[in-house]
Order: sequence, then structure tokens, then C-alpha cells
Amino acid sequence: MSISDYALAIEDLTVSFDGFKAVDGLNLYIEKDELRVIIGPNGAGKTTVLDLICGKTKSTDGSIMFMNKEMTKLAEHEIVHAGVGRKFQTPSIYENLTVYENLEVSYPKGRSVFGSIGFKCTQEVDARIKEIAKEVFLEEFLDMESALLSHGQKQWLEIAMLLIQDPQLLMLDEPVAGMSVKEREQTAELLKGICKGRSVLVIEHDMDFVASIADKVTVLHQGKILAEGDMKTVQNNPKVIEVYLGH
Repeated sequence: MSISDYALAIEDLTVSFDGFKAVDGLNLYIEKDELRVIIGPNGAGKTTVLDLICGKTKSTDGSIMFMNKEMTKLAEHEIVHAGVGRKFQTPSIYENLTVYENLEVSYPKGRSVFGSIGFKCTQEVDARIKEIAKEVFLEEFLDMESALLSHGQKQWLEIAMLLIQDPQLLMLDEPVAGMSVKEREQTAELLKGICKGRSVLVIEHDMDFVASIADKVTVLHQGKILAEGDMKTVQNNPKVIEVYLGH
């Protein structure tokens, strides 16, 4: 495949903080509609990679091509408009609003100041909100104040707030941390559904969860790729066992 065939093509990506290379010459290629999981010990550079893709951190060197467009020079809001959505570890939702209202304010037309002033919740918007809520198991909770949702449901709501913007790349940092077993299973089902039509990049520590969702697993160690492949290949890799699974 050529670079232009990938949804995301990262080449020679490096970032140094005071001489320490948190990400070191990284090459990472993600296909359209692929669900990729990045694993690795603490300090491996996993979250930094997401920070670099979404523009929160600027690279020292290298290239990030998303849908054939160079992203390293773009501001964070330009990267969002280009179709990259990111969920952080702690859910950031509007707790005093209902589930429905959270999705309504996240709808793309309502995002700019002028858009919000003239924003009407049309039938089209209403239908989209209900469709997304169903996708994330919250259709019964649309009128509930978001503060009252369980931890897992808050995570789903935040994913829904990104989905309603229809990103082509969705990045999730430890989406099942703190969830019940049932919620983890539902989240696995949810993620497998949402990668039809977009690429999904997940950072996760829960190996059973990773095995249940990943098309392909990338193992990071000290800012570099240690191994890559399906879960079975990665789990049986002696280097991976030594630095990660062995601990």
C-alpha cells in the first residue's frame, strides 16, 4: 500500500522534552475502518502519540498524514475540523445537562458561537441524536441529567459526543478504565460497531478487552514500536513478554 491509501500514516515521528525522546522515530500506519489498539508499559509514549496526532503537543521531527493531509503544522481546532476526534481518560461531559442536551450542543452546526445562536434542533438533528444514543446504549436515558449516569455510561456519552461530529479517526484513551464487566463487554461491542466507516485508535491496559476488540495491536516501548500484529502474535513475542507481559 502507498501512504495515500492509509487513513493515518505517521513517519519518523519524534518529540523530545529536555533531551528525552518520549516518541522516537515512530512509524505507524492505520487503515481506513481499522480498529487499532496501542499497548505498552507506563511511560512508553502511548498518550504522547495521541497528543501529537491531535496537535496538543508539537513534534520535534517527522510527519503525520491524515487522509493524505499533513497535520503536524495544524492547530488543534483545525485537526478537529479535519475529522479527528479524541476522548481523554476522564470523561468530560456537561454534568448539569441531560444526555440529549449534551448531544445537542456537540452537534457540528451548534459548535461555533454564531452557529449556536442560530441553532435550531431540527428533525434531522433530533433523529441523529436518537440514532447515536441508541448506538451507545443511552436511548433510554436521553432525559436523564448526565451527573446521574454510571461511570461507564458517562464514558459512552462522551464517545457519543464525538460520534455526532462524525470523525474519520476516533482516538480513545483507556475507555474501559473503571467499568463493570458488563459495561466492558458492551463497550467492546460498541467499538466494533463504530469502526465501520471510520478508523479507531485505542490505548488500553486491559488485555482481555484488547483481545476482544483489536484488528491489530501495536506495542510501544520507550517511544518506539517493539512489536505489531494480531493479539496472539504479540502475546507470544519474546521481547513483549520480557518488557511488558512479564511484569
